Amino acid sequence: MRASNLFTKTRREAPQGEESVNAQLLIRAGFISKEMAGVYNFLPLGLLVLNKIVGIIREEMNAIGGQEVLLSSLQDPALWKKSGRWDDKVVDIWFKTKLSTGSDVGLANTHEEPLANLMRMHIASWRDLPRYVYQFQTKFRNELRARSGLIRTREFIMKDLYSFNKTEKEFREFYEQCVVSYLKIFDKVGLGKQTYRTFASGGSFSRFSDEFQTVCASGEDTIYINKKKNIAVNKEVYTNEVLKELGMKKSELEEARAVEVGNIFPLGTKYSSALGLTFKAENGTDTPVIMGSYGIGPARIMGTVVELFHDAKGILWPKAVAPFDVHLISLPGGEKTADKLYGELEKKGVSVFYDDRPQLGAGEKFNDADLIGIPLRIVASRKTVEQNKVEVKK
Repeated sequence: MRASNLFTKTRREAPQGEESVNAQLLIRAGFISKEMAGVYNFLPLGLLVLNKIVGIIREEMNAIGGQEVLLSSLQDPALWKKSGRWDDKVVDIWFKTKLSTGSDVGLANTHEEPLANLMRMHIASWRDLPRYVYQFQTKFRNELRARSGLIRTREFIMKDLYSFNKTEKEFREFYEQCVVSYLKIFDKVGLGKQTYRTFASGGSFSRFSDEFQTVCASGEDTIYINKKKNIAVNKEVYTNEVLKELGMKKSELEEARAVEVGNIFPLGTKYSSALGLTFKAENGTDTPVIMGSYGIGPARIMGTVVELFHDAKGILWPKAVAPFDVHLISLPGGEKTADKLYGELEKKGVSVFYDDRPQLGAGEKFNDADLIGIPLRIVASRKTVEQNKVEVKK
């Protein structure tokens, strides 16, 4: 991509009203723009990063047997009333509206009910199980604390996977597969060293659920980390009883602030029973399907990466999620060399952001490169051309 063709521009000053580092830098660098509180647009550079993160997640979900779908955002209240979650006293983050007919309709905040209802048409026998279905889909949540940039928003893309199993044993085996898969995802996007499987409240479904918490000074959660075991406990379940059950001692734990970048929940038969999702077992009995839910927010990962990887000059993208492999800069006298190199790199499959803007000086181009944060910078100038070289900087 040539910078001269890019419609977005960088900003020298942080936008007013943005408290989080990730929002400040991503807006200044032209990756996102703010529509309103808790709602952001993804611009060309930002969408490239988001799609790279989505690609990493999709690869892992497919590797464990996931089948991708795309469900609707508009939701029929009838399904949610069956589980009891249409009531605002039960779920207080709904965005609800009405159709032109006067009927109520919801904007999806999650998809347990609709997918359980859908799977009724495709699961009848024990032979139809297990099944693992996932999507990348826009969710809407009326968050009260939408002030952390991409980390907590009111409209966002979520990867939500749902498992459908015959037995608790079969479910638990897949659940642990997902744990391994999630840790691979966080490692690939550059968060692996700071991210811990964190035991949290399982609510009404089980003793524990699992969060994946990334240590970050600006995080909203407090966790207690056992670095030897590479696991942590959320403050909400940090009791002597829980620590004893997990074989952990307070003396071995370190307190830290963290951002929840993913979570997985055992759902049991709560939604399958409410929606009538059953299968004929081998003994002929009708049995509710055992379900699980597995969520990751790609944009939240993007925001967390920026919170962790930046310096005083701008963003420092890990290679796997950077918008481009190379930031190529042409300075006076180096234009022909830069043009040739741009074509050669692109032919070799190296993605290049080429700052070919003739009206800007070296200082402005270098400042933009520092702000945008692509891992490798190549500069062609009169000085380098005279030496038959280019300048390369990580």
